[in-house]
Amino acid sequence: MKTEIERVLRPRAAARKSYNAISYWYDLFTGSEKHFTDIGIQMLNVRPEESILEIGCGTGHSLVKFETQSRGGKVIAIDISEGMLKAAHKKIRGEAVQLCQADAVFIPSASEQFDTVFLSFTLELFDTLEIPNVLNECHRVLKPIGRIGIVSLAKQNTSAVRIYEWFHRLMPILVDCRPIYLQATLQKAGFQVKESKMKTMWGLPVEIVTATK
Repeated sequence: MKTEIERVLRPRAAARKSYNAISYWYDLFTGSEKHFTDIGIQMLNVRPEESILEIGCGTGHSLVKFETQSRGGKVIAIDISEGMLKAAHKKIRGEAVQLCQADAVFIPSASEQFDTVFLSFTLELFDTLEIPNVLNECHRVLKPIGRIGIVSLAKQNTSAVRIYEWFHRLMPILVDCRPIYLQATLQKAGFQVKESKMKTMWGLPVEIVTATK
């Protein structure tokens, strides 16, 4: 029987302030995540002239790759932190990428605009009650045959996960995400899972999933 996932109860303003504060050094803290993000990008198989939305782009690691892969297309990236967007802007080489400070609970885009939506270590930052809203917004902005790629900490009954969740409860501002049931959550939101890979990062399970609308 599945156990409930932890809540994310830190205020949105606190999250924005925290990410603004660490944006300059963020790449130093999260180097281990990039490998899994790159696997997620490979699984999406982005093609030239496709339109891409990245939610929670951070300092822009994925954007450099999307900018190259979607030649002739457009890449839109949103993040709640202006500090992160400022760091991402320094990595962008051309004009194909547009940055926007926004919250994925309400994506500032018309419906059916994107071929692909991508989130890497982002969905698990939202509170349990917000995750369905975020995925509904992703579903809304995707084209009828659009696809979504997500990289996320995975909820499993392991000692590493239990210890991590304990730290999350103890320090909700610093350890502000937690593992989630990714596939089940996607399916409940109306997506059809096409491929899933389970990896491990510092003893924690990481799930990488692609799905279609």
